[in-house]
Amino acid sequence: MAAESPCIQAGALDLEASCEEGAGCAAGCAEGSAEELPAGESSSESSSSSSSEDDSDTEESDTRRSDEEQEKKESQPDRNESGGVNCLPHCEHCRNENAQREQVTPRRLAGGQYLLKLDADGTYQCSVTGLIFEVTEAVTISYSLLSWSKYAGLVKPPWVVGGPLFDVHCKAASALTSIAFPHSLCLGDGDSHPAFKVLHIKDAGAAIEPSMDYSASHVRWLVSSLSPVGPLIRSEEPLLYHGAVVLYKAVDGDPSLLFRVYVATNNESFIKDIAKAVKHSKKKFIKIDKPPVCQKLLQKGKRYRLLCEPEAEVTPEEIEFVDGSLLKLKSYIEVYLEKHEDFTLSLIELESEAVVWKAKLRESDWIHYDQNKNELKRNAGSIKRRKSTNSFSEEETHCGKKQRSNSTTDGIKTMNLLTDQQLMAIAKLFGAEWKEVAIECLQMEMKDIQQIQAKEQEVNIQKFLLLSKWREREQSNGTAQNLYSRLSEKVSYDIVQLLEGFMAQ
Repeated sequence: MAAESPCIQAGALDLEASCEEGAGCAAGCAEGSAEELPAGESSSESSSSSSSEDDSDTEESDTRRSDEEQEKKESQPDRNESGGVNCLPHCEHCRNENAQREQVTPRRLAGGQYLLKLDADGTYQCSVTGLIFEVTEAVTISYSLLSWSKYAGLVKPPWVVGGPLFDVHCKAASALTSIAFPHSLCLGDGDSHPAFKVLHIKDAGAAIEPSMDYSASHVRWLVSSLSPVGPLIRSEEPLLYHGAVVLYKAVDGDPSLLFRVYVATNNESFIKDIAKAVKHSKKKFIKIDKPPVCQKLLQKGKRYRLLCEPEAEVTPEEIEFVDGSLLKLKSYIEVYLEKHEDFTLSLIELESEAVVWKAKLRESDWIHYDQNKNELKRNAGSIKRRKSTNSFSEEETHCGKKQRSNSTTDGIKTMNLLTDQQLMAIAKLFGAEWKEVAIECLQMEMKDIQQIQAKEQEVNIQKFLLLSKWREREQSNGTAQNLYSRLSEKVSYDIVQLLEGFMAQ
């Protein structure tokens, strides 16, 4: 293998040390001064005060940060709240770099926010996002993942996206001296000398600022001010990316199978955009949980083919790989099978015929969701028929619903209607943002909240009564699955885990 870049030799892997050699690192670590971009180019999109992304489809609204949020349980999943994969690459050239720093797990807040409280000076790595913070004293840091496509007009050739975009805030900004951003490039497979910088989006415009140094997995930046920042790269050599394959299955009444296969860089911003695109599709999809990380590197401009065994309709048959981070519309491969049967998908690089990614899909990967969905439809239809032939008072109807929650309808058990005990457990995990979540996600009105607060002083009971009102309005659809689909992208990780537990019961 050709000699590695001086920036990623063993002695330079620790991000606390600067790159030592000038020939390969001068361009990549601190090339020139910041390049100012005019304010007009950023338009109204470059708001540095937003704590969570307000993207063009207005899916996410700004939410208040709250220190009252329930402490996050001690778990370190391999994917973030949008279904993205762990940002640290599994690569023979990069795998040994990330063992020397203290790993810390943030609290997950509403609106995709993370909150991290650091008790002393030092260098800390977020176990969820891969961000590395260097601080000089105890601080509280909040941050969120943003979409590059919103700021596509600010990234000009020869610069390209190098990793995810984050909006970081710190109560004691001067104490946060540097941030290292994970990048999605592999720098160890060739004599590569890329130039890394960061795009810093400010109120007055945007600037391309120099990085301090870089390693096999991160780009370190000295904090000048806090607002959206993400890594950029310029290279004369072909770029090699750590890749990911993300799967979604269409959910409808058709007996055939329809899948979307997304081939992406292992970039959390990109993967989050995919989840949003799927959510806004006319069809309803569920994510299929398969190992997403590509076993071979992806290269811009190379062609790849998705094979299915047994044979299926695959459209398009071949793709040319590009990093679609800046594109609003994300490309995907559609796979259609007429029969329900196990099958294997393989992503092949055409030039070498090497297998880049492979997964076996079984009916059990999605059958649980389909069964719940069909059962819900049958129950809803049965309840509607009863309503058309019977007349009940409001009180009788309320009592009847409570009884049916644990009984059978036409011989079929009703689908996991949330109990009072479950609603109370959920209510206790809500933080100060519960009113915003109720209005935005549950379509409750402010007058409903005010009426509840007028009758009840205890906050947890207020939350419980609001959830009860939502359950009553939803009738047969007042289930854990329905509540999960409405809240999963807006509430804390604790609530998501609790709802997943209810769905599994």
